[in-house]
Amino acid sequence: MSEYIVTIGLEVHCELKTESKLFCSCPNKFGGEPNSHTCPICSGHPGTMPVINKKAVEYAIKAGCAIGSRINKFSKWDRKNYFYPDLPKAWQTSQYDLPLCVGGEISFEVNGEEKTVHMNRIHLEEDAGKLVHSGGHTAVDYNRCGVPLIECVTEPEIHSADEAVAFLEEMISIFRYSGISDCKMQEGSIRADVNLSIAKRGEPLGTRTETKNLNSLRSVRRAIEAEIARQTDVLESGGRVVQETRHFDDASGTGYGMRSKEDAQDYRYFPEPDLMPVVMTDEDIERIKATLPELKAARRKRYTETLGLSAYDAEQLTDEPSVADLFDGTVALGANPKKAANYVMSEIMRKGKTEGEDGITVGVTAKQLAEILALVDKGEINLVASKDVLDKIWQSGMSASEAVDALGLRQNNDVGEIEKLVRDIISANPGPAQDFRNGNEKVLSFFVGQLMKATRGKINPKIAGELVRKLLTCS
Repeated sequence: MSEYIVTIGLEVHCELKTESKLFCSCPNKFGGEPNSHTCPICSGHPGTMPVINKKAVEYAIKAGCAIGSRINKFSKWDRKNYFYPDLPKAWQTSQYDLPLCVGGEISFEVNGEEKTVHMNRIHLEEDAGKLVHSGGHTAVDYNRCGVPLIECVTEPEIHSADEAVAFLEEMISIFRYSGISDCKMQEGSIRADVNLSIAKRGEPLGTRTETKNLNSLRSVRRAIEAEIARQTDVLESGGRVVQETRHFDDASGTGYGMRSKEDAQDYRYFPEPDLMPVVMTDEDIERIKATLPELKAARRKRYTETLGLSAYDAEQLTDEPSVADLFDGTVALGANPKKAANYVMSEIMRKGKTEGEDGITVGVTAKQLAEILALVDKGEINLVASKDVLDKIWQSGMSASEAVDALGLRQNNDVGEIEKLVRDIISANPGPAQDFRNGNEKVLSFFVGQLMKATRGKINPKIAGELVRKLLTCS
C-alpha cells in the first residue's frame, strides 16, 4: 500500500448536440473550412447581441435530471474574463454562482467494486475556438467558438486512474443515451481537466495541479499516472508541489507546466448584462425529465433479469444506444430475445463497424430485422442466406421478404423433391456412402454439402441432414 493518497476531481466539458450555437444561428457542426461557421456574434464583434438557444438549456437540464441533480429554477449568465487568442470577446459567457444544475451522482463499477462519485454542479457555457500549431506558427479556427457545452464538475472523490476512466465511461454512456451529445472524444466534443493532488495518509490534502484538455480515455489514464509519479518524486526529493495549470503531451507521455493555476477571482466574474436569467417552472423541469430514455444501467438489468440474457450479452448490446434500441424494437415485434441478441452481436455489429471510427452504424430497422429472424425461424431462408438479405436491405426501405425474392434465396422445403436429389447424390458417390454405412459419421457432412451446393443453399439444413441420414441408412 502506497503511503500517499491520491485525490482527483474532474471537470468534464461536453459539447451539446444542438443544430446551432449557443447564442447565434451559426451551425453547430464538426469540421468545415476554418472560420466558415462564424458570424459577428460568435466572433465577438462589438455591439452584437446574443440570443439564448432554448434547446441547449433543455439539454443541460436533461443532463442534470439524468444524474439526479437539483435543477435551479432561477439561474443566470456570467462573464468569465481572460485573454487568449481562441477567445475573440476576451470573455467566455458562462455561469458562476447560480448554475443550472447542482449536485447529483454517478455510480459505476471499477475493478469489480461499485463506486459512487458525487457531482458539484453542471453549468452551461460557450466553447472557445481552436488553436492550430504548425511549422512554428499558430492559427486560430473560430468554428468551435460559441458551441454550447456543459461543464460537469465532480467532488474530489476519485482516487486512481482506473476510477477516473470508469467514471468517464459511465458519464459518456449517460449523455449518449440521453441524446444530448455524441461524446466523440476524437472530435473534441468531450474533454476532461484533471485536478490532482497527493498527500501522506492522515495529512491534509496536498497542493493540486490541473491538467487541461485531455481528449481521450487513454490520455486521461496516462496523464493521471504521470502526474502521480511526478508529484511523488517532487515530495520524495524534499520539494514542494506548485499549484499550476499543466499540459500533457500524449505522444511523449510527459506533462509540463503552462502557467500558475487560476482561481475564481482571477477571472473577474461579473453578471452578463446582455442576457436575461434562465427561469424554469416545475412543469418545465418535469417535461424535460420525461424525455429521458431508459439508460444503460437500467437496460442491462432488464436484459438479464427479464429477458434472461447473460451479463456479457447485456453489456455488449447496451454499449451503443442505437444497437440497444434496435434490439429492444426487434424483441417488441416478437423476436426471441436470445436469437435477436445473437444476430445483433454477430451480424449487425460486424456490418455496422467502420474501421478507424467509433460507434456502430445501424442500417436496418427493428421491423426489417424482426422479419429476417421470422423468415429463418419459419425455414424460408437459412442463416447463411440471411446475411445476403441483410446486405440487400441495409440502409434501404426494402422488406426482408422482398429481398429474399429479389435474390432468389427462398428455401425449398418440398420433401419429395429434396429426397430425389439426395438419392441422385448418393448414387453418384457410392464410396462415401459405403463409408457412412461402415460407421464414418463425418461423411454425413459431405453429402449435406453436396446437397446444399446442388440447390445453391435453397434448402432447409435441418431437413437436408435428416433426409441424408435416413436415405444413407436405408439404401
